[in-house]
Amino acid sequence: MGPADLTAALSHLRPQPPDERVLVGHETHDDAGVFRLDDETALVQTVDFFTPVVDDPRTFGAIAAVNALSDIYAMGARPLTALNLVAFPADRLGPDVLAEMMQGGQDVLAQVGVALLGGHSIDDREPKIGYAVTGIAHPDRIWRNSTARSGDDVYLTKPIGTGVLIKAIKEQRADPAWEAAATAAMLTLNRDAAAVLHRVGGPSACTDVTGFGLLGHTWEMAEAAGVRIVVEADQVPVLPGARELADQDAFPAGSRNNRRFFEPHLENLGVPDPLVSLLFDAVTAGGLLFTLEPARREELREAAEAAGITLYRIGRVEAGPARLVLVLRA
Repeated sequence: MGPADLTAALSHLRPQPPDERVLVGHETHDDAGVFRLDDETALVQTVDFFTPVVDDPRTFGAIAAVNALSDIYAMGARPLTALNLVAFPADRLGPDVLAEMMQGGQDVLAQVGVALLGGHSIDDREPKIGYAVTGIAHPDRIWRNSTARSGDDVYLTKPIGTGVLIKAIKEQRADPAWEAAATAAMLTLNRDAAAVLHRVGGPSACTDVTGFGLLGHTWEMAEAAGVRIVVEADQVPVLPGARELADQDAFPAGSRNNRRFFEPHLENLGVPDPLVSLLFDAVTAGGLLFTLEPARREELREAAEAAGITLYRIGRVEAGPARLVLVLRA
């Protein structure tokens, strides 16, 4: 489902009855819903699943788990439990393939101490796997995508480019080194990056970069907070091979839809067209996108360095009205 489809669907929903226990719903397109249990604990819940992004079934399952867990980390929460969602063509692929998919996801969940409670499967022509994940956080310490403040720095924790690379991998046009780098990025949990943010007191706003691409999710942050976000395009980290494929305009349909939908909110000050398209490229299991006041820049750098985490400062937040601006730092 593209951004336009999602917006149209949500516009037809009747408003839910007010419930003061719902701390975060779908209104600002946050990564997960948040429900207050008591003064000390809130449930944080998300669900995500998708079609294969790599050929190896165990790796596919692992990436699906990393991707679903990311929404919990992006809210500043700790994941506790998961339910598996599987669609599988039982008449075309054998049980060994299904077992490998599920084992890959289970291995990732076990790595972060998340209990897999069960799940649900259906017969479908194309394999799909994902997870509904539940975590907890303090109600007063939820990270939202709607709270960026003028003057903040903007950071990203992973390179972009998985969308255009996945397409090339499926078409067998990707260099093996490109495929290895993309797979490694998609298998990298956002747990450690989130832990760094906890150590510095948390970001002013946070989300993760997934299907709407870097600029799509940046626009959601700008719109929700009513601010102008300036992205320095040449400071955005890019996976090996992604720029070459961008120059060939080899983007999947989802990335093209992102650009069509979000570009009206964009002011481009001299960034080349292929790079603009790459910044809209749909991402799988992407990094955290967050904002933080410059006064904490050195503290953040030291915490990231101590944890072995690379952070990329890619822009700044300015006073509104809501807008995206692309520039080249050089």
